[in-house]
Amino acid sequence: MSSYDLVVIGSGPAGEKGAAQAAYFGRRVAVVEAADSPGGSAVKSAGVPSKTLRETALYLTGFRKRETYGLSLQLDPALALERLMTRTSAVIATRVASVRGNLERHGIDLISGQARLGPGRSVIVRSGNGAERSLVADVVLIAPGSRPFRPPQLPFDDPDVHDSESILGLDRIPSTMTIIGAGPVGCEYASTFTALGVQVTLLDLAERPVPFMDAEISDLLARTFTDMGMRLVLGAGAATVERADGELRVGLADGEVLRPETVLVVAGRAGNTEELGLEEAGVATDARGRVVVDATYRTTADGVYAAGDVIGPPALASVSMEQGRVAVCHAFGIPFKETVDPLPPYGVYCIPEAAMVGMTEERAKAEGIDYEVGRGWFAHSPRAQISGSTEGLIKLVFRREDRGLLGVHILGEAAGELIHQGQAAIGCGEAIDVFIHRTFNIPTLSETYKYAAYDGLQRLSGHAAQ
Repeated sequence: MSSYDLVVIGSGPAGEKGAAQAAYFGRRVAVVEAADSPGGSAVKSAGVPSKTLRETALYLTGFRKRETYGLSLQLDPALALERLMTRTSAVIATRVASVRGNLERHGIDLISGQARLGPGRSVIVRSGNGAERSLVADVVLIAPGSRPFRPPQLPFDDPDVHDSESILGLDRIPSTMTIIGAGPVGCEYASTFTALGVQVTLLDLAERPVPFMDAEISDLLARTFTDMGMRLVLGAGAATVERADGELRVGLADGEVLRPETVLVVAGRAGNTEELGLEEAGVATDARGRVVVDATYRTTADGVYAAGDVIGPPALASVSMEQGRVAVCHAFGIPFKETVDPLPPYGVYCIPEAAMVGMTEERAKAEGIDYEVGRGWFAHSPRAQISGSTEGLIKLVFRREDRGLLGVHILGEAAGELIHQGQAAIGCGEAIDVFIHRTFNIPTLSETYKYAAYDGLQRLSGHAAQ
């Protein structure tokens, strides 16, 4: 047996950062990883790869600048695919090396193998050749991450039916693609493949894409997708997916049949918990298989904590990192990070980007808040006009009584970056006036916050610009 203060199962965002936090404060730590390299799906098959594909597609095709400069690049599909995959592989390798280097700098032992919980806060690690070893710890952190959920009625054994990870192994760029699921990942892939010239049909049972976002942003995103040449079928979705007479067929609820070359299914994710021995160790899970934790991320088993995708929403890499850090601080009584920020920003890295923080207009209305909104359109921004990225807006949701900022919603270029200014303002309890009083560089997209705030004040006085 090897003895540690902390054994972490999984080296994704929650596991890596939780391990590093404990090691930074002098604990002896080991991380057990079932995959052949550290980093989890955020590095190797989900977050980083899809965003890299997006940026590479935009660069190779000049998609966003075609109308601005009157130029369009036509790439040989085989060459485009080779460039896409080469760039994606390079970024993945860089990120894997970064995670490995972080563990090494903190003196953390990285152990390869499949972990399961044993008696007395031990972790049994089975290597690829079947050999087993035991690790004993004062604290165990469960953070094995997740994988794409595969609805059992869909034929994933077909080589042209993919989930959000297997799609990274495409051997060609198809001419047509049907994507089932218009959540964040579905929208990211749908817009990326549309930029590459693929005829994409995006399906979802919901009435609008990314339905958790502010309805105005979702509706504008849908309109932008349509203008790009994408087809959206919302409120119905797919009834069947099958191969018949040598071709894929996607049957819609209204009886229409699509015949795409490739189908991508994005149906959420499932936690990697099957082989962990949770029940035997006394770790409770809910009806959806998610590990049950309290406010300190402690499970129902003594000395066992959990963080990241396995405990459920929001399943964001940024939040998972903080959960891992907070968990180990509570586990060891480290007076450093006691809570996870209750105001996380959300980013959807489609084309164009969408981001939000705080309350949507719909939630403010449902809670009976006397609210108003202010909009700043990028079409009026000198920076956006210069770059040719004029679609979208910054939308502020605020209380009428004191102009206190409740939510910020952005559609457009660099939305994932711009949202943090709104996050800071809400977190500090500021009114929208703060954006009016601030001096912004010109030309910048950030300046649009000022005009969104002016628009909000005009609406309060009944003189909003039409």
